[in-house]
Amino acid sequence: MTAKIKVVTLILIVCLFAVSCKHSEEHTYHTVIDKIEANTTEYIGETSSDVYNETLETVEISDGDFKFLIPERKSQITTFNCNECHLQPLDYLKDHRAGEKAAHWNIKSNHAGAETMNCTTCHNKNDFDNLQSLTSGVIDFNYSYKLCSQCHQEQFKDWKGGAHGKEIGGWAPPRVSNTCVNCHDPHSPGFEKRWPASFNTIVEKERE
Repeated sequence: MTAKIKVVTLILIVCLFAVSCKHSEEHTYHTVIDKIEANTTEYIGETSSDVYNETLETVEISDGDFKFLIPERKSQITTFNCNECHLQPLDYLKDHRAGEKAAHWNIKSNHAGAETMNCTTCHNKNDFDNLQSLTSGVIDFNYSYKLCSQCHQEQFKDWKGGAHGKEIGGWAPPRVSNTCVNCHDPHSPGFEKRWPASFNTIVEKERE
């Protein structure tokens, strides 16, 4: 190798080294990791969604590894507690109020067939202030998801993991999630079919 080639090679090496080692103020980095670390902002303290949940009445649920909050429900019954009217067996109340304007007899169950479930499948006819499980266990109205999960196990697992249902507030802890009855009418849980709020105008023209 001639002296001239050696000099040129040395100059090229020096230039490449200089280019690759520019000062960090010029935002040039050796690797992507260096860039990420240089631009990472360290958070002081912990992030929290408490600011979004200050006005919510909630109760805590705990199931296995999952622990989060859901809206409190019983305080929403502001007119009458169930047992203020339901002091007699269902059959008596239904016959006694025939022809009169009653509270619940206009409710049509569209949840499952009559051979599968009726009012007393979920409502305890001896204790209307609580729900009941399929094995006649007591279920508090605030924890009605326990009733739904007996038949809807897949949806229940997705809900616990956060894939089904709506999160309230922020994504930082503490997590607050709507429960089943916040989105579904328990007597008619299916949603009606509807067009989306926004749609492709070209497709709409094709429909015409």
